Amino acid sequence: MSRIKLIRFAENANRPDIVEPGKDTYQQLGGRWHEAFFQNNHPITLEVGCGKGEYTVGLAERYPERNFLGLDIKGDRIWRGSTRAEALGLTNVGFVRTRAHDLLTHFAPGELAEIWITFPDPRPRDRDIKRRLTSPRFLDLYQQTLQPGGLIHLKTDNEGLFEYTLEVLQERPGATILAHTKDLYATPELLPHAEDIQTTFERKYRTLGVPIKYVQFTLS
Repeated sequence: MSRIKLIRFAENANRPDIVEPGKDTYQQLGGRWHEAFFQNNHPITLEVGCGKGEYTVGLAERYPERNFLGLDIKGDRIWRGSTRAEALGLTNVGFVRTRAHDLLTHFAPGELAEIWITFPDPRPRDRDIKRRLTSPRFLDLYQQTLQPGGLIHLKTDNEGLFEYTLEVLQERPGATILAHTKDLYATPELLPHAEDIQTTFERKYRTLGVPIKYVQFTLS
């Protein structure tokens, strides 16, 4: 491990906005995020696979009346998001270092108001279908942790993942596709719903001329 990563991991261990293995708060906040972490009752939005936290922090800056959490397994990435949030003086944002399939360990039923999935690994190989963040396995987890009617958003550059997600949702009882497009920036009426915050990946793909796909849906 590089010296820079070691320094960042040491900083993560002392940052109150980061929940990770080894801290007393890890696996202890499910059902208690409002009072024990944010100390308010504002709705909680989770970004699954937040990477460097660009979207999580961008949303937190835009909506101070809401709470935001970024979830990712990479401590180095979370450090970047936490550093940005600290520089902006944000108090409505936090980060959880864990895997997406452990959602039920960290969140109680109905604790989340909204979920974002931004530019996840598309897992194109058939043997990796269960690892796609919009596979039935993960949709089950989202449905359990979301409030009834809670929104889920997917932004991706990958057409295969986009089409797969639509198929899964169309076959899922109770799921409702509220909006979708194969080219978000050619569908300006959807931009207010999709937020115009752009991650590094999004800027990269737009520069290359790759259309950004977007789906907004509910599971109940």
